Amino acid sequence: MKRLNNHRAALVIAALIVSLAVLLGALTAPPGLGAADRNPDGSYTGTKLDGTTPAQWRLIWEEDPAHAASVSWTTAVKPEKSSVLYDTQPRNGELAKYAHTATASSGRYSDKDFKLWYNHAELSGLKPATTYWFVMVSDGAASREFHFITAPEGDAEFKLLYGGDSRSDRDARRTMNRRMRTLLEEDPEIIALAHGGDYVADGEKMEDWVEWLTDHELTVTADGRMLPVIPARGNHEAEGPLYDEIFNTPGKKDGNFYRTLIGEQFLLVTLNSNISAGGNQADFLETVLHENEKTRWQLANYHRPAYPAVKSPGSALEHWVPLFEKYNLDIAFESDGHALKRTCAIRGGKQADDGVVYIGEGGLGVKQRTPKDDRWYFKGGVAASTLHVQKLTVKKDSLLVESITDKGKVYDAHTVKPRKR
Repeated sequence: MKRLNNHRAALVIAALIVSLAVLLGALTAPPGLGAADRNPDGSYTGTKLDGTTPAQWRLIWEEDPAHAASVSWTTAVKPEKSSVLYDTQPRNGELAKYAHTATASSGRYSDKDFKLWYNHAELSGLKPATTYWFVMVSDGAASREFHFITAPEGDAEFKLLYGGDSRSDRDARRTMNRRMRTLLEEDPEIIALAHGGDYVADGEKMEDWVEWLTDHELTVTADGRMLPVIPARGNHEAEGPLYDEIFNTPGKKDGNFYRTLIGEQFLLVTLNSNISAGGNQADFLETVLHENEKTRWQLANYHRPAYPAVKSPGSALEHWVPLFEKYNLDIAFESDGHALKRTCAIRGGKQADDGVVYIGEGGLGVKQRTPKDDRWYFKGGVAASTLHVQKLTVKKDSLLVESITDKGKVYDAHTVKPRKR
């Protein structure tokens, strides 16, 4: 009898543990997901890849986010027809009521082991600072209704996230995705995420991308708001077509460098540190900086650092830093090192009040390294080993960059004032 009672007690305890796990899963998974979106313990597993049901959604910004965006998704079966139906007011998924349609291009991802298809719908002619509600449809199978907000135009104030290196540690990546979702829910002025590259461990394996794309769904808010991505290529995506198939070829093919204008006073130049930093890319950088030299805020985003916290400098130090200094770039965002960093202001290889500040350096999920905080350019700056994402608050009289940890703590804050241009 005593043994039977012990057995019953064990069953009760086990049931309580399972119930607690399900409750925790419900708290950490986006509301509104069905049973197919959860593991047996209740944790999030992503939208199931089933037939032509849209899954692994993402929204990409490139050059003109006030008027254009790409909506992309994955299907398990090749669709005969895919499209995005969208409108400036919610339609609750009633397909006939959406005012606009954008036909998507579809193709098979370049991985012989995975028979999955990408779908890219390019939305154009959008209105600035406007909420668009949309559904993705492949052969009649529709997603839930989502929405996003286009970038503002004019002399606008807004907020932006920056981060890189979301590869390798999937639990930590999910934690940071939830952190970004929380930031977006708490602060609706955030409009997008600029990603510094190294999304996955092996950019030529679709298996890694499937996991990243599934986890990326966690950045969607409870009410269905998507966080647009402004992507850069990392060294783990240095070669192969999958990066372009995931993000609809941002920038020119085999180049992936481009400029993004948000309003009329904020320039973000996305560069590719995996190809030659000189030649055509350096020419592009100088042209863009020269054409926008009167723009109030000028920033760059690329993967391999010029002033690293851990590794040796990349070719940006030779080819891009002189142009940053010539045109008085405000901030260069760097990744790759797997540590949090902010340098002092640098000009001519030494500290200078009118120099360029380098911030990064990859904390969206990858295991953090110990930074070499005795390097001269961290005097007056910061270097630490902690997961993080940066939040930019862009105003007319200041640009604030806050480094926020996975726990939601502001570890570092740095304010830039407009330069005399």
